[in-house]
Amino acid sequence: MKRVATAVVLIPLVAWLILAGPDWAFRTILAAVGLIAFQEYDQIAGAQGALRAGIPGMVAGLALLLTPDLFVTIVLVAMVGMTLALRSPDLSRCTMTAASFTLGVVYIFGAWRCAIELRAINPHWLMLAMLVSWAGDTAALYVGKAFGRHKLAPHVSPAKTWEGAIGSVIGGVLCSAIYAHYLLPIVPLPFVIAVAAAGNIAGQVGDLCESMLKRGASMKDSGSSLPGHGGWLDRIDSSLFSVPVIYCLLKVFPASS
Repeated sequence: MKRVATAVVLIPLVAWLILAGPDWAFRTILAAVGLIAFQEYDQIAGAQGALRAGIPGMVAGLALLLTPDLFVTIVLVAMVGMTLALRSPDLSRCTMTAASFTLGVVYIFGAWRCAIELRAINPHWLMLAMLVSWAGDTAALYVGKAFGRHKLAPHVSPAKTWEGAIGSVIGGVLCSAIYAHYLLPIVPLPFVIAVAAAGNIAGQVGDLCESMLKRGASMKDSGSSLPGHGGWLDRIDSSLFSVPVIYCLLKVFPASS
């Protein structure tokens, strides 16, 4: 019930921000969620032995999210990560610390930067990128419970099954096709289906990757701030993969969108 109540509050707010919210509000919320999720990621990385990125990591994340020259910013983020690794008392962990810093910044704030760029193309594409994961998660839950027999990745997430994963793709694609029919009517249906399927699969991989990080740190949830969902990183893990993949596809095939 807590999970449903949290979703009922968050989904309309996210939909308003994406489709009708002013740009400053959209970017502010993205930044705030990114900072919270990065802090949760930082705790996971710290539990695995890396020195925590802390405030420098958050500042680097905001720079990646908001500065105009994305390529240069990514290079600078990697340089800052290596520089901060100099403070490591155990040099056998310096590579882990530098890599963890750069990964966390690019993983979270890089994905949110793609969300800004995707919204600039068309807010409905960003909404579809979120919807494909939301609908997919719901379909996976019920299909997996009813028909799940074959484990998808038992060493990472024992509850997930291949049947649930297939149900997720089908559910995500169907909801996306209906959404696009009314709100992206000029986009060819085959393209919508292909993009939605790719986004859903990417989102499922993102979910597994976040589970991998948590399992490696012996943590069940990334946090406890969202009743029924765990932490903010737990809630956005699928979108951190689905949004960049859909944005990339629209950049590669702009004529179809």
